[in-house]
Amino acid sequence: MQPFSTRHSRTPRRRRLHGGLLFMMLLPGTVATPADIRHEPLKDLNGYFPFSPPADLDSWEIRRDLVGRRLRVALGLWPTPSRTPLNAVEHGTIDRGDHTVSKVFFESLPGFFVTGNLYRPKEISGLVPAVLFPHGHWKDARLAKQVPAKLRQQIANGEERFERGGQSRYQSLCVQLARMGCVVWHWDMLGDSDSQQLSRTLIHGFKEQRPGMNAADGWGLFSTNAELRLQHAMGLQTWNSIRSLDFVLSLPEVDPDRIAVTGSSGGGTQTMILAAVDDRIKLSYPVVMVSTAMQGGCTCENACLLRIGTGNVEFAASFAPKPQGMNTADDWTVELATKGFPELKQLYGLYGAANQIALNRGEQFPHNYNAVTRSAFFTFLNKQFRLGFENPVIEDDYEPLPAEALTVWDADHPAPPAADPDFEKNLLRWLALDSDRQVAAWLQSTAAITSQLRPAIETLIGRRFADAGDVDWQLDKKTRQGATVVMDGLLHNTTYGEQLPVRWLYPKDWSGDVVVWLDDGGLSAVFENTGGIVPPIQQLVAAGATVVAAEPATLRFLAANDPPQQRVVDNPREFAGYTFGYNQPVACQGIHDILTIVRYLRHGDTTSHDRPRRVHLVGLGHTAPLVVAARVAAAEAVDKVAADTGGFRFGSVTDYRHRLFIPGAVRFLDLPGFVAAGGNSPLLLLGEPGGGQDDFAELSSKLTGLRRIAKPAVTREDVTAWLLADDPATAATD
Repeated sequence: MQPFSTRHSRTPRRRRLHGGLLFMMLLPGTVATPADIRHEPLKDLNGYFPFSPPADLDSWEIRRDLVGRRLRVALGLWPTPSRTPLNAVEHGTIDRGDHTVSKVFFESLPGFFVTGNLYRPKEISGLVPAVLFPHGHWKDARLAKQVPAKLRQQIANGEERFERGGQSRYQSLCVQLARMGCVVWHWDMLGDSDSQQLSRTLIHGFKEQRPGMNAADGWGLFSTNAELRLQHAMGLQTWNSIRSLDFVLSLPEVDPDRIAVTGSSGGGTQTMILAAVDDRIKLSYPVVMVSTAMQGGCTCENACLLRIGTGNVEFAASFAPKPQGMNTADDWTVELATKGFPELKQLYGLYGAANQIALNRGEQFPHNYNAVTRSAFFTFLNKQFRLGFENPVIEDDYEPLPAEALTVWDADHPAPPAADPDFEKNLLRWLALDSDRQVAAWLQSTAAITSQLRPAIETLIGRRFADAGDVDWQLDKKTRQGATVVMDGLLHNTTYGEQLPVRWLYPKDWSGDVVVWLDDGGLSAVFENTGGIVPPIQQLVAAGATVVAAEPATLRFLAANDPPQQRVVDNPREFAGYTFGYNQPVACQGIHDILTIVRYLRHGDTTSHDRPRRVHLVGLGHTAPLVVAARVAAAEAVDKVAADTGGFRFGSVTDYRHRLFIPGAVRFLDLPGFVAAGGNSPLLLLGEPGGGQDDFAELSSKLTGLRRIAKPAVTREDVTAWLLADDPATAATD
């Protein structure tokens, strides 16, 4: 480590380091420090989600990769579930003269069926385009018809054109596309039409936690156990969309270079998400969902981690520069023409592709996929895929099919049991085992840990050390404890608008070491009740180390419950995604606070001192898993890390309001996975292993830096002895 040059170059090194660091910490702030932004109300799906495109493509490509990783991690696609056989069944084909309609079902996961209708042109020559069509939240969307009185009003308002064809906006789109020479796959969202293995009440109407669905040996959707594994309705629907694309591409007549996806409302959400995560999509047309305002109100459109620091406009942006259209209506998209779309056009312009993105203005219409909007999509598709029709494309009338002609289940193809809780549990168990197997395989390769495991955990944490922010110091007061200088104040992360109360204990002669000591007692953890410095910490100071105590977010940003819980958004539905899809869990905020300290020590303003030669982290009590996680993000910025876990596992958290709840933590092998992702820097785990199976046994043989003290009574002296040892390998035994 190269020290900064200083004006005190003739001063002996130990004294100079101490004096320089103390001088830095004494510098007062020049302006009043603003309040911590984390005191503000939580963000929810009705917040404001602007998009600011970077100035150049290189910056955007970096940002797009981060957003893409967040999408894949949040949606349970990191690792991607194993692609099991689709076992597709096509039957009951109906000849409609210029096109055919078939009934189709296949398995996106073993025993989990995707149901829908496949529309084909009657005459096919060569390869033809395909359109994937996920629908929105209209009940029984694929099978239902519009109420005649409402349809007549829509015709009068210009929303629809025909009394026959207008009965089904969904069949209308499929029929016209088939007439234009496209294969169309129109499938059911979960809990709709023929997809009843998971009920509509559960998927779209979930309200209260189900105590019987949150057990370690069997859990259901929306439970804390499911959220710890990133299993949720939105992820299942997205996987069905991906497997729908697999199915369409398995059809011999489909052109893989002309694959489009479109849908409105909840189908618009699925459209932009599928286009963002699957490069095989060549054209995207999300309807009434791209907005800087409301991001999707249904439980099937939200997921923990998904929109923290991002939103739907940026999801749409990640499809650039491929062709993309969208629209406005008299709903949350009403301001898209001035808020969101200009920025999207600017981004497309960076690629020289400003003509590849289009906006259909329709603020005079309510939330829709009406005839006017459908015509805009047909016209855009016709132009981009060179279908050869006259623009604008206007649909023709037709006779909609009744529900009994479209449903995929019959006597020869019986429907699977509906709303079976055992099926729900077994489905999530299968996904968990599949993910565990894949993540465990990563541990066999340093390259996989670096490229797969560590980026995933960094996404859970929500901040990398490189992005930890700029940090300033503000002194509050200075006192003395004998020869030790004690200073209290605030670290202010100016990048993120965050504050952190800290207490610094300075030795008379600084060795260049800094120990960040985190405990349940916060700032007071370094002092005894009598007012003296705790002996193990005094031992560190006497050895020349500066000790830093802090009050991380997990001690400060909790609701006034007994026991204290982290805050959740004001929503009566007990769904973690409504809070943690938009806000960092308080545990992650605590990890950010640790990164703020380390960032300041390593990169803070230094005008008259050398940087610390070593920075160590200690976590006791509830802060132990936080420092283990911070070790992943901080990497080479920290030297030794000691944590008294007491056998804690994230999987032991049974309430998403718990202060140590981190969505996805169990998916990536819980605390052992975090340890593995931190590499081989020295790590001391105290209180391990706990009872039961030793899940660190295999890691102990792979990670040379890992040491454990498993004796029942762990003391702070154990930590101090290990930190002060010249060779940490000899200071503890497995």
